Amino acid sequence: MKRFTTILVAAAVVLLAASPAMAHEKGSWILRAGVGTVAPESDNLDLGAGGVIEVDNGTSLTLTGTYMITQNWAFDILAAWPFSHDIELNGVTVASTDHLPPTFSGQYHFIPDGKFQPYIGLGLNYTTFFSTDTEGPLGGSSLSIDDSFGLAAQLGADIELNEKWVINLDLRYISIEADATLDGADLGKVEINPWVYAISVGRRF
Repeated sequence: MKRFTTILVAAAVVLLAASPAMAHEKGSWILRAGVGTVAPESDNLDLGAGGVIEVDNGTSLTLTGTYMITQNWAFDILAAWPFSHDIELNGVTVASTDHLPPTFSGQYHFIPDGKFQPYIGLGLNYTTFFSTDTEGPLGGSSLSIDDSFGLAAQLGADIELNEKWVINLDLRYISIEADATLDGADLGKVEINPWVYAISVGRRF
């Protein structure tokens, strides 16, 4: 996260000194495509004497669409190609799963007419898990992870290349807590709660 913040600050210093930019316009869209990494917190599920389950990072294609309600206020949709994660028990890979995290947020854009256009956002995330397979010590067992609803906070910026194209840097914290079962037995709640880092190319419409 420190590296991401450094990139934002450096971009601001360079671009705020540049020529005037095109402002966000009411009713316009910004569509972006890029790469994002979902980085779960550590120790996602403590099984007590049974050990600790951890969900590894996953990287995938991300897609976002931002609709400008006014020059400052916007509605944002996050979509993605499925993220894949290995699941470890005491450091040994015992399963893998895919997930999709569609997220809907309201945003406030601080400098809609700047070359560097930072924003914050707050919204709701829905996460669904699928293609969950077991291996190693849990091979042959049935692991299930329920869907999750949670809040999502966002910090990012569009860096204008010209009147149509932008580079986007985006950081989100998403509350993802889902119940898990193994062969029908309740394991407890998996607390994934990831930071999501993304860099994208966007175009205004």
